[in-house]
Amino acid sequence: MKDVFINRALENLKCADIAFDNELYNASANRAYYAAFQTAIAALYSIGIEPKIEHKTIQILFADNFFNRRKVISSKYKGYIGELQKKRNKADYQMGISKKEATEQLKNSKEIIEIILEIIK
Repeated sequence: MKDVFINRALENLKCADIAFDNELYNASANRAYYAAFQTAIAALYSIGIEPKIEHKTIQILFADNFFNRRKVISSKYKGYIGELQKKRNKADYQMGISKKEATEQLKNSKEIIEIILEIIK
């Protein structure tokens, strides 16, 4: 399942880039979040955890296992996935996001994904 979620994450990251390039900033923010979220799921599978796929559950398990217990990711990134979700929620359910916010969303998503993939591959 790890590889399934890595592939989904990379597909969503590609979609986020395409949406951004076409000035679809809300869609880009949405896909950027899901790319990071799915990478976190892959990370959990990589250590033998088969999580219930719920946003809060994944975020808690991911933080507990990769920041608190193993300490393999810098604490600087601990809140990244939660912040990505907040921007996704703004894009999907509120007023939407600007190009500047979408740029930051995509950058942060790529950054955390790269770090996670380095650890679990």
